[in-house]
Amino acid sequence: MTETYMSRSEEETETIARDVLALCNRAATTILLIGDLGAGKTAFVRGLVGATGGDPQDVSSPTFVLMQEYAGDPTVYHVDLYRLRPEEVLDFEPQIHDLIDRGGIVAIEWADRLPTLYDGAVQVNIEDQGDDDRLLAVERVTAATPSRA
Repeated sequence: MTETYMSRSEEETETIARDVLALCNRAATTILLIGDLGAGKTAFVRGLVGATGGDPQDVSSPTFVLMQEYAGDPTVYHVDLYRLRPEEVLDFEPQIHDLIDRGGIVAIEWADRLPTLYDGAVQVNIEDQGDDDRLLAVERVTAATPSRA
């Protein structure tokens, strides 16, 4: 089942992230973030970090470092696949699985670059609706969930 949310600002996107995390019972989970440049993926991660007790002001896009870790309860691991070519994503995937195995929240920007979606993950598609408006579609990934890449 897909839940949809309308955001009219970065602050609302952060609040939606907190709501999504609450729906996951703040349990360890993987969140697959999909959307164009500037859609609000990093704002969503700021909301996750704030909801776990971390400092949302510390959050920045890890485009060049690939992964950042934010202290909280649970820890948030923020991964960005934007600059990776398909073969590099495959090479990096074992590190993503290591993060998932640690527990915590693993938020993956540009998750549509993964070869397959991770069963049991939460997929968040963020669509720019013009101005500051964003439409967020949130659903749990199952083996039958098609990739929207």
